[in-house]
Amino acid sequence: MLRSKASLLPTRHILRRSLRSSAVRLNQPFDPKAIERAEDEVDVCIVGGGPAGLSAAIRLKQLEREKGNEIRVVVLEKGSEIGSHILSGAVVEPRALNELLPEWQSTEGHPLTQPATSSSMLFLTKSLALPIPHPPQMSNKGNYIVSLSQFTRWLAGIAENEYGVEIYPGFAGAQLLFSDTADSKDPWGNSVRSVRGVITNEVGLTKDFRMKSSFEPGMAFRSKVTLLAEGAHGSLSKQAIQTYDLRREAEPQTYAIGLKEVWRVDPSQYKAGTVQHILGWPLDSQTYGGSWVYHMDEGLVSLGLVIALDYKNPYLSPYRELQRMKHHPFFRTLLKDGERVGYGARVLTEGGFQSLPKLAFPGGALLGCSAGVVNIAKIKGTHNAMKTGMLAAEAAWDAVHNQASESESAEDTPADMSSYDAAFHRSWVRDDLYEVRNLRPSFGTKLGVWGGMAYSGIDTLFFKGRVPWTFKHHRPEHGQVKMDKTSSLDSSFTEKASNHSPIEYPPFEPPLSTDLMTSVTLTGTNHAEDQPVHLRVIKTKDYINELEGLKNPAAGAGIGAVKAEAEIEAVSQEDVDAERERRVAHVKVNVGEYAGLLGRACPAGVYEYVDVEGENKGEDSWEGKKLVINSQNCIHCKLCDIKVPSQDITWTVPEGSGGPKYTVT
Repeated sequence: MLRSKASLLPTRHILRRSLRSSAVRLNQPFDPKAIERAEDEVDVCIVGGGPAGLSAAIRLKQLEREKGNEIRVVVLEKGSEIGSHILSGAVVEPRALNELLPEWQSTEGHPLTQPATSSSMLFLTKSLALPIPHPPQMSNKGNYIVSLSQFTRWLAGIAENEYGVEIYPGFAGAQLLFSDTADSKDPWGNSVRSVRGVITNEVGLTKDFRMKSSFEPGMAFRSKVTLLAEGAHGSLSKQAIQTYDLRREAEPQTYAIGLKEVWRVDPSQYKAGTVQHILGWPLDSQTYGGSWVYHMDEGLVSLGLVIALDYKNPYLSPYRELQRMKHHPFFRTLLKDGERVGYGARVLTEGGFQSLPKLAFPGGALLGCSAGVVNIAKIKGTHNAMKTGMLAAEAAWDAVHNQASESESAEDTPADMSSYDAAFHRSWVRDDLYEVRNLRPSFGTKLGVWGGMAYSGIDTLFFKGRVPWTFKHHRPEHGQVKMDKTSSLDSSFTEKASNHSPIEYPPFEPPLSTDLMTSVTLTGTNHAEDQPVHLRVIKTKDYINELEGLKNPAAGAGIGAVKAEAEIEAVSQEDVDAERERRVAHVKVNVGEYAGLLGRACPAGVYEYVDVEGENKGEDSWEGKKLVINSQNCIHCKLCDIKVPSQDITWTVPEGSGGPKYTVT
């Protein structure tokens, strides 16, 4: 079993928290500069308990056994338990698993019980399902249909029970911990501060940044090596990428949103091990995406829809597209008399080889989907994520023990993880991504899906990636895009609402298709309502700058939160005014030009642009409209951060344990 929060740290590592709530402090504004944090020292701190992070942890402890030197490995997971925030299709290619745990098939209770037995592709029109050729890269011979949530729980059990990895669920990595002075060089030769660990989120703050009686400051985990395995578009990964300019030589990352349901179907429709990938309807020829149907074990079927986030029409609703898709005769037949048992959504990386950043930075590295290693042609990334974890572990082992073997003064030298980046580019993961590097970009021409299918067919069957060219990701037709180190290329493709008409979606037909809140209930998502809003209305680069030196910890969290900080003179009236201006500007752009895109795009109903008037107008409205963020609904998909046209929503971690509670996804 995973440790509960109460039994989190071994006795020798518990430090008394120096700040406790009292009658004097109760309801006082939070001042991060006035607290001392409990600290713990570890060799390697891994942020994220997914396939990449857990593979890194296991590999580190394997090296401990092989080489005889102890190494303390901690995994921090923001979910209430391992697997609760994990969602994927998923068909797993076991290549990396075979390397990591060669005897996994003899392990009791392993979840890879349903091998893929057949693979096919379909093209949907509004009423027909037409067979089309199946690319060889999408062959699933030897692969397994799994719940990735269950797979990671199993992997965590091995990591903890067999290898002694310390796994701490409910601890959300909120900030990178940097050295006090510039003690290292970034990949470009600039003098920079190195990463020296992670600070977890505060617990027990109100929405307006006041301390409750239950307040506890976040902990500082000081580590020799910090591995970021947060999944696609992780908050600490964004901070590292901006701080060290890791994308300088790479194309921007591109993303898609994947929405998934799990059904228990009628036995007459169940075909164990069947894998089907689908193109066409309900998406038009200018919108990249597709759907899947995977027949899992025990009569369950995983189905879903992936939509690239470079879609143009602001009236498009990914959730309504998924519900409309199920009205097709193919899905009606499959799901008749079935029961839906799961729903969820998560962004995935699509950029592939061209979008790989530098993987190492002073004191740490990016792993798995934090780096962007999904093979979008295969529609798989777990095998690549696990392998990056193993490669990073080997580099981290060397970095930690090279320090230990050198003089005492060398212990303060930042860990050098550059060997991981080099090992990656010699590995089969690099080859896996390089072979298919041109397939996704080929769909970005004016020929749309048809042009992409034609090029991809030729490249897949004949070239197999052995061509002298590498396509760049396409740019919007409306001109040059101004991007900083953290802004999204996908958002720039969104066209103004005046160029489009609202989409008329069909009525819901329960239980086949349902309203959004009925689906969100299936995620089990929950956040304490009175806590700081973790969806900050501020550009990511500005938020990261505010974190530097704790200038304004409430930036983007709302006018009330910033006013509370002004009470203790942690911020100025100018900061309050800037908060108000950001909110008004967001509503002006997103309602005035894009018809409130996030109200339709979010697959959990987090964002609303509501009518306000009179006394309810407030300080942050624009022409009778105000943004309301229902952050308690958030399922941590990260779509808002990527797709919002104004690029002023920054997803940050909420209090640990908040969010979805996925079990079969």
